Amino acid sequence: MTTTTPRPPEGDWLGTPYLRFTREGPFGVCTLDRPEARNAMTPAMYFGIRYAVRHVDADPDLAGLLITGTGDVFAPGGDMGGGDGSDNWLTFGSALGMDVTPFETLRQSVKPVVSAVNGLCQGGGLQIALCSDMAVVSDRATFRVPELFRGIADTYYSQMLARLIGPVRTRDLMFTGRTLTAAEAAQWGMVARVVPHEELLDAAREVLGQCCRTAPAARSTVKSSLDNYMGLFDRIGMQASYSSPEALEGFRSFKERRSPDWVHPDLRIDGRI
Repeated sequence: MTTTTPRPPEGDWLGTPYLRFTREGPFGVCTLDRPEARNAMTPAMYFGIRYAVRHVDADPDLAGLLITGTGDVFAPGGDMGGGDGSDNWLTFGSALGMDVTPFETLRQSVKPVVSAVNGLCQGGGLQIALCSDMAVVSDRATFRVPELFRGIADTYYSQMLARLIGPVRTRDLMFTGRTLTAAEAAQWGMVARVVPHEELLDAAREVLGQCCRTAPAARSTVKSSLDNYMGLFDRIGMQASYSSPEALEGFRSFKERRSPDWVHPDLRIDGRI
């Protein structure tokens, strides 16, 4: 379904033309579809995924939700251009509070959610994969946490990754911003399964079906126990960082394809990191 008139989510319409919601038997499928921006996520896209989770939870005809992307990109995180064609990082940054992003909603979902990670996955996109009940990933997928390059104190990542992979590997990912392969992500325990790229969607549907066959009330109790283990994060500090001088400089330097001014002159490089 497409529309040129902005309107809020309703039914299978997720509120933005960049998300497609389709029904495949017992499953709802949410596809990120913004190839012209390599699936960079607008605030409406983040909110639309949150809505999709609740939509599936409330629909008796659907047993679970599958989230995937188009082309060779799952999701690279938020659109650094502001999401609406503007250059207003302040507006976009303030829109990324926990009332818009889907991470907590994914952690609270009643019905199973599986992310089928088809390619590049970083920033908020990786957080979607981590907060899903399971992530099944293509052997071509790559993972990255570039937030510190942008001046964002992402305490959600520092909390969740430390629980999943330990503080040493968390520092490796966050302080260097290096790219992790699918095989490394599986070895580290960040994702559940790696499959050949051509088999990704079939494998993800199979995993989602297996999850949907478990007892809902018992599964919810286990999910709650796991959620308690993951714990909370510094939401106030993270939200404040979105409008900090470092975040503003991180955005400007990204747009201007240069190193931020906090980088020592001898270490500055041209282009985006």
